[in-house]
Amino acid sequence: MKNIVCFFLVCNIFISLAGQRNSDYGIFGGVSSYFGDINPSRIFYSPRPAAGIFYRYNLNLRQALRASLFYGGIRGNDLDFNNDFQQARKDWFRSSIGELTGQFEFNFFKYSTMGKQWEFSPYLAAGVGAIYLATTTGNGNTGTSISSSSFQPVLPFSVGFKINIYKNLGLEAEYGFRKTFYDNFDGVKNKDFAKSTAIHNNDWYTFTGLALTWKIYSKLAGCPAFSDVDSKRKR
Repeated sequence: MKNIVCFFLVCNIFISLAGQRNSDYGIFGGVSSYFGDINPSRIFYSPRPAAGIFYRYNLNLRQALRASLFYGGIRGNDLDFNNDFQQARKDWFRSSIGELTGQFEFNFFKYSTMGKQWEFSPYLAAGVGAIYLATTTGNGNTGTSISSSSFQPVLPFSVGFKINIYKNLGLEAEYGFRKTFYDNFDGVKNKDFAKSTAIHNNDWYTFTGLALTWKIYSKLAGCPAFSDVDSKRKR
């Protein structure tokens, strides 16, 4: 058994090193927010800090596969809205979200963190994922609150813009919105039937922010593929 484990570890290291020329690594920082029964329309409503890490395998200059691990918080309160229904209902919630997703990414222009300096491209991404959700819901009329947790599937979609800022470094701005199949992020299951719409039958949440990406490469490799990184950048 130990020999089998060692074999797979060595294979994994070899594959990782061999794929470095096609791989980007990134860290993300920004905010998360929510759409649902309490907030049906406000963009960037009550944003909370969010952070994440991701790994991208570039299939070519236009297409890539990305695995991401994000964490953020969302909240909502009826008293933030002026309509009489919500002012009377007084529901509120706060949630923490841990998210793991896989996405296919498409660049509109050819892009590489080893290409020309200031090379850039807008991009789209879509995929599948899962979240761990820890929520506390309450009501201002009764003064009660309930805590719960669950795992839920999500469909992640993203739009963004990336630019190569220096050698193997890139900067990205991204707005990611998540389609869920769950209508209890906020503890409100379409109680306001008169205002229910198909898009809000299940709650949504978003991640918005900036990411710094870099490509790990080995100067000892002596491979012409890295000559652009080792030499003065093209402009």
